Amino acid sequence: MSGPGARGGRWQSARHQSLVKAPPGKGYKWVALSNTTLGVMVVTIDATIMIIAMPDIFRGIHLNPLLPSNSFYLLWMILSYLIVSSVLVVSFGRLGDIFGRVRIYNLGFIIYTVGSILLSITWMTGQSGALWLVLMRVVQGVGGAFLIANSAAILTDAFPEHQRGLALGINNVAGISGSFIGLVLGGILGAIDWRLVFLVSVPVGIAGTIWSYLKLRDLGIRKRTQIDWWGNLTFAAGLILVMIGVTYGIEPYQHQSMGWTSPPVLAALIVGTVLLTVFCLIEMKAPAPMFRLALFRIRAYVFGTLSSFLAALGRGGLMFMMVIWLQGIWLPLHGYSFATTPLWAGVYMMPLTAGFLLAGPVSGALSDHFGARPFATGGMLAASSSFFLLELLPISFSYALFAPLLLLNGLGMGAFASPNRAAVMNSLPPEHRGAGGGMNATFQSSAQVLSIGIFFTLVIVGLSGTLSSSLEQGLIVHGVPRALAAHAASLPPVSTLFAAFLGYNPMVHLLGAQTLAHLPHHTVTLLTGRSFFPRLISAPFAAGLHAAFDFSIGCCLIAAAASWSRGKRYVYRVKAVPAGGGGETLPVQDSR
Repeated sequence: MSGPGARGGRWQSARHQSLVKAPPGKGYKWVALSNTTLGVMVVTIDATIMIIAMPDIFRGIHLNPLLPSNSFYLLWMILSYLIVSSVLVVSFGRLGDIFGRVRIYNLGFIIYTVGSILLSITWMTGQSGALWLVLMRVVQGVGGAFLIANSAAILTDAFPEHQRGLALGINNVAGISGSFIGLVLGGILGAIDWRLVFLVSVPVGIAGTIWSYLKLRDLGIRKRTQIDWWGNLTFAAGLILVMIGVTYGIEPYQHQSMGWTSPPVLAALIVGTVLLTVFCLIEMKAPAPMFRLALFRIRAYVFGTLSSFLAALGRGGLMFMMVIWLQGIWLPLHGYSFATTPLWAGVYMMPLTAGFLLAGPVSGALSDHFGARPFATGGMLAASSSFFLLELLPISFSYALFAPLLLLNGLGMGAFASPNRAAVMNSLPPEHRGAGGGMNATFQSSAQVLSIGIFFTLVIVGLSGTLSSSLEQGLIVHGVPRALAAHAASLPPVSTLFAAFLGYNPMVHLLGAQTLAHLPHHTVTLLTGRSFFPRLISAPFAAGLHAAFDFSIGCCLIAAAASWSRGKRYVYRVKAVPAGGGGETLPVQDSR
């Protein structure tokens, strides 16, 4: 074929190739940092934005989330997003290594934006509306997984070694702080209109999609290989089943306060574990494995990934416990109505976010010069100290003591997160940065889901010991008929926790409107007031909370030991080395 059209096509193709191969400008690294930071922050904001806005969302679709028949929607509106992003992030990181990280990242922005639009235009109500929201949260989570899986690899490709700690530190802190910003933002927007909780992400997603498509460049080393389908399937199925088992383990089963012994939960955990074992066997023999097990031979990588898993395990579920502590006890005792406690809990948690924002970029920049080990290890020790000091506080504490301890915790976690992530990414071969970064992100995200199950279990065990008898006796003393008091006391503790967590008046939930209508006015005023329930639950909750703090302390101390065990500063480099005179390149690992 010849002629102007053919010549124009060849000219455009040549021009496109020249643009692709041309080196990026000096300012490109900051473009990459700003865009990926925007992407990571909006994804983590959406991971928590529904928590505070949940009552407004359920009222908007006319569904009571505390009814047993609706517990599925209550749990999965929060966890579906986390679980989907946890399961898919490794696979999408591997796709970035094969097809180009920027291409996969751009696709993530598109999917994420479409999911946000579909969430904001929900037209159904009741269980149909709730199911639609859960499914669209899954779509949003898929887009988020694309973004998370490739953002760190894009930054590692764009920044020179001596600035990666700063860049990854800013990116990582933006992601972690986004989870706390989401709490406050959800409370503010939900009170105005529940659809704004989802709509707020749409303009950000559109701007990020256009910006990334026009400005981001693929600088990584691509390695075209076949996709490990069996590895992907067994890993996804196994991890999903384990997370489902953990999620429903905290739900009541028959006459038990939790469902860890129920056949469905046990089956999910056992089958999930078997599938993950099969996955490991597949990866050992697959010609192009999804999960690069050989990367765990790199000392800096394996100990960095282990410490990030333990840090996430220690802090993931504890955020929920701190919010319940504020919403169910401290805020009502200090004059806040139950309906306003979700928003104010997010506000009073802000010192934690401030600590992340202060320590993250500073420790990331310093780690570029002094290595990750002292900052990551010191951060975990500081975090464990903050948990120990929080455990010493009374349940009805002074905020002047509580706020500095939250700040210390944020400083410790921020000092750990940024250098640790930079060290993990620096240790990876360039062609495996997407898969290796995705593996690290999967361990971290999975730990957060596991942490929620562990912490709720510890607190529910503490509540189960004395809450039932204390509640029954307290209600009888204040004139509630013995049969009604016994029924209220027999309800699962997790239901009471969810009521406080969602900003509902727990006693109204436990007794019901019909029961309250037959009680004297002064009794109803006392039982549904701001002090009866918080004082009743304080002692049982303290027992479970202290067990949760002990668990966090243990996780942080082990994470500190693992972080110190990473060894000296380690950076994987590729240098041109003559190999048989053929001019090939061989990997050279630089350990300093």
